[in-house]
Amino acid sequence: MQEQEGQTSSAQVTDRDRAAGADPDACEDARQDAQPSSRRGSVRADLASPERAGILAFYRRRLRIDDLPGPSRGFWAGAMALLGLALVLRLWGLGGIGELIFDETYYVKDGYTLTQTGVEMDWPEEPDPAFEAGDVDSYEPTGSYVVHPPLGKWLIGAGTLLLGADSPWGWRISTALAGAAAVLLVTLIGRRLLRSHTVGLIAGLLMAVEGQAIVHARTSLLDNFVMVFALAAFGALLRDRDAFRERLALAATRVHLAAASPSALGTSGGLRPWRIMAGALLGMACAVKWSGIYFLAVFGIMTVLWDWWARRAVGQRSWLLSGFVRDALPAFFAMVGTALLTYLASWSGWFASTIGYNRHLAESKGVATGHGAVDALHSLWLYHVQAYEFHRGLDSEHPYQATPLGWLLQLRPTNFYYRSYDYGEHGCEVARCGAHILDVGNPLIWWLGTVALGVALLFGILYRDGRAWAIWAGIAGGYLPWLLYLDRTVFTFYTIAFTPWVVLALAYALGLIMGGPSASRDQRFAGGLFVGALLTLIVLVSAFFWPVWTGQVLDVHQWQYRMWLPSWT
Repeated sequence: MQEQEGQTSSAQVTDRDRAAGADPDACEDARQDAQPSSRRGSVRADLASPERAGILAFYRRRLRIDDLPGPSRGFWAGAMALLGLALVLRLWGLGGIGELIFDETYYVKDGYTLTQTGVEMDWPEEPDPAFEAGDVDSYEPTGSYVVHPPLGKWLIGAGTLLLGADSPWGWRISTALAGAAAVLLVTLIGRRLLRSHTVGLIAGLLMAVEGQAIVHARTSLLDNFVMVFALAAFGALLRDRDAFRERLALAATRVHLAAASPSALGTSGGLRPWRIMAGALLGMACAVKWSGIYFLAVFGIMTVLWDWWARRAVGQRSWLLSGFVRDALPAFFAMVGTALLTYLASWSGWFASTIGYNRHLAESKGVATGHGAVDALHSLWLYHVQAYEFHRGLDSEHPYQATPLGWLLQLRPTNFYYRSYDYGEHGCEVARCGAHILDVGNPLIWWLGTVALGVALLFGILYRDGRAWAIWAGIAGGYLPWLLYLDRTVFTFYTIAFTPWVVLALAYALGLIMGGPSASRDQRFAGGLFVGALLTLIVLVSAFFWPVWTGQVLDVHQWQYRMWLPSWT
């Protein structure tokens, strides 16, 4: 912020301000302390509205909340069109493959038994053919050992209740709707984070046609739900950030007009319901897969850093202390506390059951206290220790395991489904055909997105661009922790959890190419043409890969054209 902008506050920064350590471009808390006592209290808070508006505008500029465009009808029309496109791509032929794909063999059956008994149940040997044929109640009367929390499976089970456990549509409808919702979320978050209708719509378009997003939305795995809940929490924290800064700007304006000394700890953040909602959503992410805890940790730090920056930006001399007392401590309880309660609530079926796996583990180990609730929680803890040991020791070889070092470039995607057919089978009209579901992202989005992440990091460091750091917070929560597990059996399909932030990074870079309001007309025109051409190419690439994202029967030669890298086969 330039010094001349401070003149709009009708105040000059004094030497005493600098001696007190105040930011010379910040709001005038220190200046107010320098005013004679005869002036204090003599300035009315209801000064003429133009002056009040000018002061408020000054603080809003300092807090960078004056540049968010209101959602116009055109933006909403575009957002709804993208949602419609997402629904078509995720629902079209959703039940075309009538067999359980990849890890659907676990989660669909687990989801169904959760709706029937409240817990996951054991199944007889080789149950899939009978289940796919409609014999969905052949599960055994004992609880099954599972290593993932139940919420994602509850959501899958809800689809089986809605459309039937004997229907492929019932197996996959929940993930499909969640995937479509993610497109709308990315559009709205892109507008708010990147402060542009156009860039928000670009982000939504990229998410709508992205291959990882399409494949996961059409397959009942858990990771798609982790992504949606983490993304929604990120959006809630963005709303909380802007709402807090508005509150801070109004408070600073009132102090300025009244020429009064501010509170020693600064402005209270209030209840902050968006932050509480984010905690609940992150608890839901953890209740789908434990990897959600990384998002909880990173986003918790991110939201507190946002608050510290805002307090410093308006010149609070005790911004670090006030941020710790008024922001960091409440944020911990609002987010971690809410997340923990949400996580425990997801196990309610297990708590209520008598047949859930390890439900009475505390008793069997001889450490029961005789208090039902305490023993249940202790049993759950012991169960979690067992599951953690399983995850930590997961190092068995798998043909599609992939080092996280190659995830961003999609070097080793996961094969979800493949069937080969001869002439005349399943509509095959040549000598040999194949039907493939390869969980590979749109190569242009991921390869350019990787470059865009580098651009965002550069702009974050050189220009202190908070938008870039916010994008990297999503990458830090969804991707970077996996670099600590290079010796474990992990898969590229985990990248769906942070796909939205790769998309946001690419949209951010494209926004830079198009130029902002300060760019010349010719620059914006040339940038717009380039971005438009690139988006067209990206959409065409998605159309080209559509058959191997959806299991379409292809001439084997056409299939080979889509295997761009040897490691994809």
